[in-house]
Amino acid sequence: MFVSDWMTTKVLTVSPEASVSQAITLMKDKRIKHLPVVDEGRLRGVLSDSDLKYFVTSRCLQPGSGDIKDLINATPVRDIMSKTVSSTRPQAPVEEAAKTMHELKISCLPVVSDERVVGIITRSDVYRAFVDITGIRYGGNRIFLSVEDRPGSIREVTDRVRKYGFRLQSILTSYEGAAEGYRKLVVRTKGSGDIKGLREELERHHGDVVIQAD
Repeated sequence: MFVSDWMTTKVLTVSPEASVSQAITLMKDKRIKHLPVVDEGRLRGVLSDSDLKYFVTSRCLQPGSGDIKDLINATPVRDIMSKTVSSTRPQAPVEEAAKTMHELKISCLPVVSDERVVGIITRSDVYRAFVDITGIRYGGNRIFLSVEDRPGSIREVTDRVRKYGFRLQSILTSYEGAAEGYRKLVVRTKGSGDIKGLREELERHHGDVVIQAD
């Protein structure tokens, strides 16, 4: 899955010269939290609701700052936007975008192609992608266990799942919190089968197994 599968393509943008007041009105009317700042089609920055909150608290509410309405009308977006901006490509894997947002502690990435903004992907979009990848929206059984970190260990589990009449919906693995030489495995199944027989065989070969039915 790629960024292009999950990004918002009808992206709203704002000019660097637009007033903060105009940006606030646009974000409020459209119920959005991020605005790519674009000049002649090229990305110059990003304005977020956190930038606006910081501007209001650090400048508008300070003693002697003057009338708040006048200040937000007179201040251009370029003065308060985030100028150092990370972006991604439509062809980038969605997990790569998620990794970038996680590491940089940001909540969106403008999507750029041929130096033009063609979309935006947010944390909410990544959540949607994760829900879809796990297959949880489609129900089925969720099987959790630990397997040896060696070639063929996951195939052994999936073969047993099929053996007892189930189809595979998704497979996820992680080393987080796993014992040395092992990895955690989550298999989500489709269809009906012999869940009792599957549990007994998995426990016989892999120890503790948790199976949850949706």
